[in-house]
Amino acid sequence: MKQSLPQRVPITPVLRPNGVKGNARAHSLVPPAVKRNSEKGAGHMKAIVWTMILVAFIYVTAMTIPVLINEYQFQDSLDEIARFSSVGHKSSTEVQKAVLEEAQKEDLPIQAEDIKVAGTGGNIHINVDYSVTVDLKVYQWTLNFHPAASNSAIL
Repeated sequence: MKQSLPQRVPITPVLRPNGVKGNARAHSLVPPAVKRNSEKGAGHMKAIVWTMILVAFIYVTAMTIPVLINEYQFQDSLDEIARFSSVGHKSSTEVQKAVLEEAQKEDLPIQAEDIKVAGTGGNIHINVDYSVTVDLKVYQWTLNFHPAASNSAIL
């Protein structure tokens, strides 16, 4: 018993849609060539740029958040000093001295001339102006703060 080999089907040349000669069988088995986008490597560059922007944002945030927290704590202390000064009927120089001590606790660059205290008849108004420079290695960012507090006497 002889086994017969499968008969070969004659391949007829056909013209592909893009004008290249080929055969019908090859045409049906080979997927058409996929055109590549002309952005060779642009996706990687975009990811690198966005990563650098994210890192820069995190760095700037890490450098400025402590300064802002110190200012918030100082503002809270200023409110407390104003509240207790109007109750205790402290003089303007005593209030100024208390504000300066609080600024030194917070390591803020405040001098006595930066503190303005106005107090009359148990009412007290405290204004402080100071600046802090944040070193960002490529830029010196100066943050200006103007905390103020006031309290009025009940009687």
